[in-house]
Amino acid sequence: MNAILIAVSLMLALTLARTHVVISLLLGALAGGLSGGLDLAQTLAAFNKGISNGASVALSYALLGAFAVAIAKSGLPHALADAAVARLQRSDGKTRLKWLLLGLLAVVSVMSQNLVPIHIAFIPLLIPPLLYVMARLQLDRRAVACVITFGLVTPYMLFPVGFGDIFLNQILLGNIAKAGMDVSGVNVMHAMAIPAAGMVAGLLLAVFASYRKPRSYSLGKIENAERTGARISRRGTVTALLAIACAFAVQLYSDSMLLGALSGFLLFIASGALKWREADDVFGDGMKLMAMIGFVMITAQGFAEVLTATGQIGELVSASASLFGDNRGMAAFAMLFVGLVVTMGIGSSFSTVPILTAIYVPLCLQLGFSPLATVSIIGTAGALGDAGSPASDSTLGPTSGLNVDGQHDHMRDTVIPTFLHYNLPLLAAGWVAALVL
Repeated sequence: MNAILIAVSLMLALTLARTHVVISLLLGALAGGLSGGLDLAQTLAAFNKGISNGASVALSYALLGAFAVAIAKSGLPHALADAAVARLQRSDGKTRLKWLLLGLLAVVSVMSQNLVPIHIAFIPLLIPPLLYVMARLQLDRRAVACVITFGLVTPYMLFPVGFGDIFLNQILLGNIAKAGMDVSGVNVMHAMAIPAAGMVAGLLLAVFASYRKPRSYSLGKIENAERTGARISRRGTVTALLAIACAFAVQLYSDSMLLGALSGFLLFIASGALKWREADDVFGDGMKLMAMIGFVMITAQGFAEVLTATGQIGELVSASASLFGDNRGMAAFAMLFVGLVVTMGIGSSFSTVPILTAIYVPLCLQLGFSPLATVSIIGTAGALGDAGSPASDSTLGPTSGLNVDGQHDHMRDTVIPTFLHYNLPLLAAGWVAALVL
């Protein structure tokens, strides 16, 4: 059996059995490396090499967590929550506020990929203060996770702006051209429109059908995690707003989430809104808040490096394609399914596309797929699995914000809902696009 399938299947099975994601990734990496022809020393060497690539991301998330806790101490989240709760007192305000909240989260998530490309940095700042309001609305957090993940994935796979420019123009078209196919006349938005429509269908299904019913959460747990001890003051509120603006501006200028979060945190200290003697405790609390996502991202990088080191991704593609010969429909499905498996393991569409392109382009040329269809196949194969992967920041990010009170399970409330509502429609839409373009 192919080592990639063994590693990813074991990782997913363990996480579904409530084994911690970090342990699941570690055991999956060991199984994949050993079954892929690497000895124990080579497997560990590849894993350690990958870990070093994830260290800067983990440190960025730790600083972002400290910044989020500093904002919570300022009282701004408390003020926002109280203002929203006041609207709930109106007889007709509950339903309107629910859809307004979901719409706001969708817009902010989409903007985080293009207009203000800060990726998941907004989640620990915006989501925890709103948990109290969501609980009063009895809003199912699985719907919120689906909304946020939609906004984190769909824009970069459709719009060539911000992160989309990196994914579509630099990585997708760049690697296809490098592999020997002329894509100079390809409209990348045309190529990815049908797959993006699959994402929209999944979002509508999640919000209006699957998770429309009310769901109860403990208000006491939310108050203990998010509202207790908050001090509302004009100075703290103004400082928090300035710090948020400063952090985002620095991140956009330097292209570094780490520097952005650090500058916002230091502004709190410099202004006196956060006392020096409290800074150490706040920083420690913030690191605890984001520790899980940081360790998962580090481990996922090691897991991805082991999969690459086995050299069996290409064999998986070739074996899958050879099963269907010249049947373009089945071959397209096989390429998309392999993309789903690989991205579920690696956890990053941006890292998956370069790996798949060198193998997929000759195969698409052999089967007679047009350049437009080839771009759609490879782009969809890369995006598949970003939503629904336990190790993807598109699922880890929503969980980090929605689970601060311990009432949102990463696998059952984020990973499984986003997998079902996005990967399955995206797989079907990508297959249709491959055959009609």
